[in-house]
Amino acid sequence: MKQKSMAKVISQEVLADGIYDMWLETPIAMDVHAGQFVGVYTVNRAALLPRPISICEVDREASAIRLVYRVVGVGTAEFALYRQGDYISILGPLGNGFPLETAAGKRAVLMGGGIGVPPLLGTAKEIRNSKSAPSQISAVMGYRNSETFLADDFGRYLQLYIASDDGSVGTKGNVIDALRENGIDCDVIFACGPMPMLKGIKDYAKEKGIKAYISLEERMACGVGACLGCICKTKETDSHSHVKNARICTDGPVFDADDLDM
Repeated sequence: MKQKSMAKVISQEVLADGIYDMWLETPIAMDVHAGQFVGVYTVNRAALLPRPISICEVDREASAIRLVYRVVGVGTAEFALYRQGDYISILGPLGNGFPLETAAGKRAVLMGGGIGVPPLLGTAKEIRNSKSAPSQISAVMGYRNSETFLADDFGRYLQLYIASDDGSVGTKGNVIDALRENGIDCDVIFACGPMPMLKGIKDYAKEKGIKAYISLEERMACGVGACLGCICKTKETDSHSHVKNARICTDGPVFDADDLDM
């Protein structure tokens, strides 16, 4: 159940250019599932709304969550200034997560791009520790260049393949190019990243008859489904708005790709 609380900063470091890695001590760690996110509030009163940040990893024994985020504006620039011992207001856990049970006994692939990479690390960790584990699991992550943040972390749980825009590491191109180049076959895909990448994955999954679950990255305002500020188009009519829309913050961020009109 979501709650608003003060979280204590355990540590923070820079992973790559503009990419920060922050661990927070918070009781919500006990309720987090792979693919969920939190709303992080700023001290700056001019920025009233919380910033949605995906949960990268959970350490339930330490009651801690890991947030890996990119500095893109005033809010995240403020977060980058926090140090060990500071407190930060958060709301969470929010949204629905990946349906990991759908991968039981199947060949699963995690696919991420850019700042869509972090939530898939927690997904890799959780799916490895689940009772209904897949028969085979691997990951394909896409980066701009050789700054492959979190790549070493993925290696603790599965075989990782990399794609880079400039070809400086792994396959030159996108995650689907890397999937094909490495001959990776799968039955189910869990993905997170920018919309063009997710649309490509949806089309690829449909072509190959693969089930795909995708986590949409979108700006969110309230984070609890009240404002309708984060709408995506769906194939079915939503019971809340009575049109073919869904709220990413509450109905998502994870969707069955077949349900989306992209």
